[in-house]
Amino acid sequence: MADPRPRVEYLAGFCCPLGGLAAGKPRVLCHGAEIFLSTGRELVYVYDREGRLLIAVYKFPGQVWHLELLALHKVLYVLCAQSGIYCLSLDQTTRSVSRDKEDGGDDQDSDDGQVGEPPVPVIHVDPESCVLPDASLHAFTVLDDALITLALGPTQWKMQLFERPSPGEDPRPRGQIGEVDLSTCTPPAESQGASAAPCFLPVLCCASPPGSRTPLGHSWSSEGVMLEGALFGLLFGADAALLESPVVLCGLPDGQLCCVIIKTLVTSTSALGDPKALVKILHHLEEPVVFIGALRTEPLAEDVEDIHCDCLVALGHHGRTLAIKASWDEAGHLVPELREYSVPGPVLCAACDRSSHVYHSTSAGLCVVNLAQEGSPLDPTESDGAPGSLPPLLYPDNLGICSLVTLCVSSSVPEGGAELLALSAKGRLMICRPDPHDEAPQPSRVTSAKAGQKIKQLLSGIGTVSERVSSLKKAVDQRDKALTCLNEVMNVSCALLSSREGPRPISCTISTTWSRLQLQDVLVATCLLENSSGFSLDRGWALCIQVLRSSQALDLDSAGSAVTYTIPVDQLGPGGRREVTLPLGPGEDGALDLPVTVSCALFYSLREVVGSALTPRDPFKDPPSAECTPIVLPEQDGVCLPLSEHTVDMLQGLRFPSLGVPYTQALGPARDPIHTFLGTCRVPGSQPAGPESLRAKYLPPSVATIKVSAELLRAALGDSHAGVSLGCATLQWLLAENAAADIVKAQALSSVQGVAPDGTDVHLIIREVAVTDLCPAGPVQAVEIQVESSSLANLCRAHHAIVGRLQVCWPSWACLGSLCGVVGTQDLGGLASCLGLQMSLASWEVVRGLSLTLLAVAPSGP
Repeated sequence: MADPRPRVEYLAGFCCPLGGLAAGKPRVLCHGAEIFLSTGRELVYVYDREGRLLIAVYKFPGQVWHLELLALHKVLYVLCAQSGIYCLSLDQTTRSVSRDKEDGGDDQDSDDGQVGEPPVPVIHVDPESCVLPDASLHAFTVLDDALITLALGPTQWKMQLFERPSPGEDPRPRGQIGEVDLSTCTPPAESQGASAAPCFLPVLCCASPPGSRTPLGHSWSSEGVMLEGALFGLLFGADAALLESPVVLCGLPDGQLCCVIIKTLVTSTSALGDPKALVKILHHLEEPVVFIGALRTEPLAEDVEDIHCDCLVALGHHGRTLAIKASWDEAGHLVPELREYSVPGPVLCAACDRSSHVYHSTSAGLCVVNLAQEGSPLDPTESDGAPGSLPPLLYPDNLGICSLVTLCVSSSVPEGGAELLALSAKGRLMICRPDPHDEAPQPSRVTSAKAGQKIKQLLSGIGTVSERVSSLKKAVDQRDKALTCLNEVMNVSCALLSSREGPRPISCTISTTWSRLQLQDVLVATCLLENSSGFSLDRGWALCIQVLRSSQALDLDSAGSAVTYTIPVDQLGPGGRREVTLPLGPGEDGALDLPVTVSCALFYSLREVVGSALTPRDPFKDPPSAECTPIVLPEQDGVCLPLSEHTVDMLQGLRFPSLGVPYTQALGPARDPIHTFLGTCRVPGSQPAGPESLRAKYLPPSVATIKVSAELLRAALGDSHAGVSLGCATLQWLLAENAAADIVKAQALSSVQGVAPDGTDVHLIIREVAVTDLCPAGPVQAVEIQVESSSLANLCRAHHAIVGRLQVCWPSWACLGSLCGVVGTQDLGGLASCLGLQMSLASWEVVRGLSLTLLAVAPSGP
């Protein structure tokens, strides 16, 4: 069986803009061995098919919209956008071909069909070659002695007829010999602008009856079609048939198909009556007309040589096809038969060969339809309609050639076949030779049983395709949802990372308070997540809270053993809040190591949201590198966005029962009821055993004193504590993050008795003193912060918290960090000897420069 796909031969490649050529403007014409083509830009190429070389390249001042060849006089007419019609003589081109062949021009052809080197020089067209300057021209056609143009006015199309000069004379038209308005419809908005190129140009085609002559008696142009007398008279009327006048068919972008008789247009200037009566509307396709042509649907007798077309064809951009043919009705009268079909669209270009085939190109490929009356595909022996009529349906056959932007029937058609010249969207000139016998193979006769079986197979195939489409749709929906979530993650990440200074769009504030839980006092941290951004935190987001104890904080190697809580965040929209409460201690052993660092971060799980949308072969399934995963993250793939970090120290963990601070009931893990019962059954007056209890019973409390310059401390506190003494303001500042801060401020206290988490008393005393033994100039005012506690560990923790606050105000005191480390690790005697009572400071001026000095840390007893 012969291959149903046509044989394609590539001739040459031409430059095209990025994205390929667009349909509507490119043109291809052929005359003998010469091919004239335009890619819709400013250049017009002349290519020699036999020699496989480029003859000439003409450059025009604007975009080329249309080409017309008058082969008898070797004249090429070119319509240039916003300029007019140019006329070029082809004699110079012919001489260039002869000279190139004598010089061995055949060697310029390369094996791949591309234009050879050296390139042909570009000939700039002289403005004097413009024979009809008119910026409103959108289409034209040429007769041997007449030039017909179509111009776009403000509200209508206007057809004008000019007399063409004789050969050898000035190529400019002698003058206008007729005009008529075609349409009163408002032109498209895209065409109204002076500089905007229209998407669709009008289509002009000349039709004539057998033996017709042009208005001045010369021969008919090569671009026209010759119709049978019966069809010509039925379409255009008796006047056109009696006058034997050519008729101009015009297809407009709004879908109108109309015609004008040339000889009546010539005489319309002196005739009376309405000029619009010269225009006859044949049909309305309701979509832009892209092609008008004619073909032969019935075979000719053996003794007939002249081929007269018996069918007129017009194609719309979206595939609506009109075919008109003369046929006999039941009464024996000759009537026009008009049928509308629908072919695959959008139609980019089309052409008719000498047989009954119409070729049209779409983005999916080159298709061919046969307008000859034949049987149906299920039974070729059955035909619908009278003999010689048009087929009821068209069955397009795809020839497998994609993206052709212009077609032209070759003048050298092989015997019994068809040959097309085409230009692809990539700018490649090619020859297509489809075999008419293999284009649409006719199926054999089908029985009813086979037809039923075929229908069952088709229905089964539809069901399978439906299931596959449903599965693919589900997969696409999952990926779309995953991409939407990832886009949300990117937006939230960019919002957080770009707001390092100032208020953050998503924040997490941490506060602490003491609560009563299962007959035990528990220090509780409350994390308040606030979404002040315009994004929503949906499924996949989680709030990760990491609690790092003081022993782990001092030991960097033990950071991985920190406790991490992961709380899902679902549907936290803009302006929403989410509160999370978790206990910090003390634990079952009654100990609470302070300070405790609480870190909050937003975590987005990629595995949970994106994992279901990825196939096993997708590279996105591979987990990311573990080096990019922070310690706070759970053991899964995701994105971590740090929010805040808060340190809970001894000053925040102190309780003040003497001030009457109420407890807050909080939810938390239940305590073992047996331990609770045993704790309540302790004998009154009994004392716990151990070193701490003995020290508290037999030794006086330890004291740590810190003296700070009053001047610098007052400047650091500012106006926030105005109206109270400096001692009261300092105590309020130290306990600002404690739950008792409001009571301390309301009572204007300068000393307070607190209780540490383990039950040990911690006394804070703030007083204003004068330091006289450090400055020779005299006493200097200072604030003395004194901490008393029977527990040396709690004393060091409180001292560390105070120094940490001072370091926040004056970060240049890096030395205090090492001093605080000594305080927390030395025994009582070593602490005094290490720090010294005066710290070897030379003078009070040095103390003023540092703005803080640790004067003494020693027990008050022996």
